[in-house]
Amino acid sequence: MVKKVAIIGAGISGLASIRSCLEEGLEPTCFEKGEDIGGLWKFSDHAEEGRASIYRSVFTNSSKEMTCFPDFPFPDDFPNFMHNSKLQEYITAFAKEKNLLRYIQLKTLVSSVSKRPDFSVTGQWDVTTEKDGKKESAVFDAVMICSGHHVYPNLPKESFPGLQLFKGKCLHSWDYKEPGIFKGKRVLVIGLGNSGCDIASELSHTAEQVIVSSRSGSWVMSRVWHGGYPWDMMFITRFETFLKNNLPTVISDWWYVKQMNARFKHENYGLMPLNGTLRKEPVFNDELPARILCGTVTVKPNVKEFTETSAIFEDGTVFEAIDCVIFATGYSYAYPFLDDSIIKSRDNEVTLFKGIFPPPLEKPTMAVIGLVQSLGAVIPTTDLQSRWAVQVIKGTCTLPSVKDMMNDIDEKMGKKLKWFGKSDTIQTDYIVYMDELASFIGAKPNIPWLFLTDPKLALEVYFGPCSSYQFRLVGPGKWPGARNAILTQWDRILKPTTTRIVGSPLKPCLFCSWFRPVLISVLSIAAFLVLF
Repeated sequence: MVKKVAIIGAGISGLASIRSCLEEGLEPTCFEKGEDIGGLWKFSDHAEEGRASIYRSVFTNSSKEMTCFPDFPFPDDFPNFMHNSKLQEYITAFAKEKNLLRYIQLKTLVSSVSKRPDFSVTGQWDVTTEKDGKKESAVFDAVMICSGHHVYPNLPKESFPGLQLFKGKCLHSWDYKEPGIFKGKRVLVIGLGNSGCDIASELSHTAEQVIVSSRSGSWVMSRVWHGGYPWDMMFITRFETFLKNNLPTVISDWWYVKQMNARFKHENYGLMPLNGTLRKEPVFNDELPARILCGTVTVKPNVKEFTETSAIFEDGTVFEAIDCVIFATGYSYAYPFLDDSIIKSRDNEVTLFKGIFPPPLEKPTMAVIGLVQSLGAVIPTTDLQSRWAVQVIKGTCTLPSVKDMMNDIDEKMGKKLKWFGKSDTIQTDYIVYMDELASFIGAKPNIPWLFLTDPKLALEVYFGPCSSYQFRLVGPGKWPGARNAILTQWDRILKPTTTRIVGSPLKPCLFCSWFRPVLISVLSIAAFLVLF
């Protein structure tokens, strides 16, 4: 019998999961609480409880060639970094092209997911949904949770003494939509992540004064990288990952800090992270340094306490007459339709094998898609996650024992502590993670074999950007157009920017950006060996 799969959420993760189910002959039914697909990227001019929310001016941080579904490139004329409306247009086009809309039930809330009495034998779930005030229950052979992790705002009021006395307005970045209502106001933004920096930069054009408070600082990167190319096309490469993971730590750390400071010296702007060598996700903002230079944004340390009208910072300075405090303090993730013990199986922490499967389940028929974060784009990640998850649900792939899965989780937590400074973070190393998932289903490119059989492609795959097409070159779901897409990806990058022809568009040299650091590393190692 064909296995029936319930998919919760029709955002990027949900669409990837529907498509993966169809590729493997499963029967998906997707439940979406909202009125349309797109999830986080479906803009609404007001925040809705239980749904992700973005502000009107949001653009992507990943370029189009790194962002796309691996067998569905963006149109040539689409900009490299897209406004949310443009990405939503692409998502809708993908869903129509792959005939996914027929499997989606809109305006349908999943209120409960629970194990069937015979779960240890069948692995089946009871799924209860609500639509137009009516409840329905159905039995599914598997459940894929695709509800994202930008739904429940984290508002740590207990971390700010005196906040209850503050008489101004307080809101979370989840509630922020546009700058108009803040014209002439004095605004404090707490948090130096992507949302905090975006909002502070945008408000600085209309507000009287904007101050950003940061506890630990952050690297701020530009979308425009060396030579004017998109940052991720130059930064996220297999060769870069190899060097980062194999060079001596002192050299790797030195080069990473040097890359982060290439655009400006962060210590001169009050942005320098407390531990600059940690690979925590940087902020992408092209405007913030200029706004700081112009004096329209000021960076301060953490807030020590609030009074009725002001904030006192840890350095003793005071921001008076505050009209509004915006908390850009991130999100917590929760699954109110599910028993906490299933996902948080140890010490009340989310415990998932490879960020997808809850280890203690007797049958591997539940998968969480999209609960990871990395420098790489979300779409390729969820595409590969769902492809592997569906193979496991179908029985084509098997999971290790519970003991081995928990040991793997512990090992990964140790590595995360080293690289990101937190063991419980959902952040991961993009290429290492993608290769790991791809190897489970036979979709990982064989680099040595490529160099022997197709050196032109191999050079692009290894030294060029690790674009999503690489994971559809081989294995189940292989796309015949993947090779050509990789070899022509720079043409699509250059197309939307070369609207005034002043010569032949210049593609980057795959080796040039790495020649210098490799040479420095070799000379450093040689000097070390000579001296010691």
